[in-house]
Amino acid sequence: EAAGPLDYAELDPYAFEEAVAELCRRDGCADAEVVGGAGDLGADVLATTPDGRRLVVQCKRYGPENRAGSQDLQRFGGTCYAVHGADIALVVSTGGFTEPALDYAERCGILCYGPEELAAWSEGGAPPPWDATGEAPPSWPPGEEPTVPLSAP
Repeated sequence: EAAGPLDYAELDPYAFEEAVAELCRRDGCADAEVVGGAGDLGADVLATTPDGRRLVVQCKRYGPENRAGSQDLQRFGGTCYAVHGADIALVVSTGGFTEPALDYAERCGILCYGPEELAAWSEGGAPPPWDATGEAPPSWPPGEEPTVPLSAP
């Protein structure tokens, strides 16, 4: 029988971490592994992206009424770069995120995947997070890039 889309919110936290690692492996992070557990300092999945960047993921398996807050993000933000050497820091939360959490994440360059982004990624409707980032999207429409070098006075 064909399994429907995985309901991540139904998984226990460990299975959720495994599922996220599996998505990373599926999309080219061959070495993705779950490192979660006590003393993990906020990292649940560590992986190397196909282009050689270090991906550090924190998984929050929360119910729909429980969004990841800025405290969660700050704890992760305090370790993902300094301790884990992340090139890309990603927090995946089945319950989504509060506004302050999203604000903090944006300032620190942390990617936030709530249930919608997670579903799109897992079902192949969106590129993996490390492809979705890369360079910041240009602020002008495609085909209308400025012709002067950006460093011109």
